[in-house]
Amino acid sequence: MRFGVHGWVGIGLLALSEVLMFRRIWFFAVYFTPLAWTAYILLLDAWLQRRHGYSWIGRHPLRFAAMLLFSVAVWAVFEVYNLRIRNWYYVGLPRNLTLRLIGYAWAFATIFPGILFTSELLDSYNLFSRWRVGPQRISERTLLIWFGVGLLCTIGPLLVPPEIAHYLIAPVWVGYVFLLDPVLGLAGGESLFVRLRRGDVSKLLSLFASGLICGILWEFWNYWAQAKWVYAVPYLQKPKLFEMPLAGFLGFMPFAVEVYCFWNFLSYLAGWGPSVGAEEGGRTSGSRHMGGG
Repeated sequence: MRFGVHGWVGIGLLALSEVLMFRRIWFFAVYFTPLAWTAYILLLDAWLQRRHGYSWIGRHPLRFAAMLLFSVAVWAVFEVYNLRIRNWYYVGLPRNLTLRLIGYAWAFATIFPGILFTSELLDSYNLFSRWRVGPQRISERTLLIWFGVGLLCTIGPLLVPPEIAHYLIAPVWVGYVFLLDPVLGLAGGESLFVRLRRGDVSKLLSLFASGLICGILWEFWNYWAQAKWVYAVPYLQKPKLFEMPLAGFLGFMPFAVEVYCFWNFLSYLAGWGPSVGAEEGGRTSGSRHMGGG
């Protein structure tokens, strides 16, 4: 199937945004990060259309809209954590509160589709389909233990004194994986732990790769923007690549898994079942991953 028109729109939007951002045209300088990610998502969806014969945005626009809203809601949770751990802050934001909130919501909405579409595209090339480990013995008791670990990771940073919480970004970045994925496994939903029982690590690896790709793009585009985030991590601050301490890029890998678990959890609760690719008879195993079931 041909590359969708919206993909060319994405390429054009990204090029235009880059040029006008460097010329310091206010709108493009301030909103460059969400503009770039909107362009990237349009490009990814058109690329997936080319690979699978379907457009995620075109086939299920309401579900895609839910993904955007859920992305904002979930990142708002992490912003609440940051009030406690104080690991990043924002500079160059519009003084007008309405304009600032628009920028927040727009940028936060692109997080889920950026990560999930990137992973889906990697799956379409079967890059990790041959990567397997031996079947793992993961009992219901094991899942309950991991759920307890997730509970500790997600609640702990909120209970300890702020000077300790400042060092606890890692538990926040992995906690919801251990909290949500075991629940999905026990309930019969899409679960990475259940995949691991079969020795299947392909989706886990594609998410790791997606996290790194998106992490590099986030930091690259953020670096040049007028309105951007700056890190205040209390350790491993150097060397840096853009605004991010180099070691911090590893954090994007579990964060991508966390996004996937959040989306699967919402999909399971909504009863959405198979993804677009499975419904359309997608050609690759990757087309079965995004719907959450």
